[in-house]
Amino acid sequence: MSKNVFGQDLIPCSLNPMTGFYRNGCCETGPEDSGTHTVCAVLTEEFLVFSKSRGNDLMAPIPAYDFPGLKAGDRWCLCALRWLEAYKAGCAPLVILEATNEKTLNLIPLDVLISKAMKVAK
Repeated sequence: MSKNVFGQDLIPCSLNPMTGFYRNGCCETGPEDSGTHTVCAVLTEEFLVFSKSRGNDLMAPIPAYDFPGLKAGDRWCLCALRWLEAYKAGCAPLVILEATNEKTLNLIPLDVLISKAMKVAK
């Protein structure tokens, strides 16, 4: 079982839309995930526009991949370095730490993630 940034079992990020590199709802990663899709984020319009400006339009549906396109409020497993880029640009979305993979810590310090943490109702 994958672990979150606290070393606990990773909880699902989103089942609707179905997220994760492996499309299993969790921000799991492996050697074939070159983008390290490990940050569970609550998307904002500002971030979606930022991502599109960087060449990754997450809002556009891609039916061939059964990808519905994303909107503000959706939870999604983001590439750790794209999230960090957005953080440095002042437009990183909030993260759900319990659903963010511990592998993220290889790229983003925990204190940075905590500064953008969303409280999850238990």
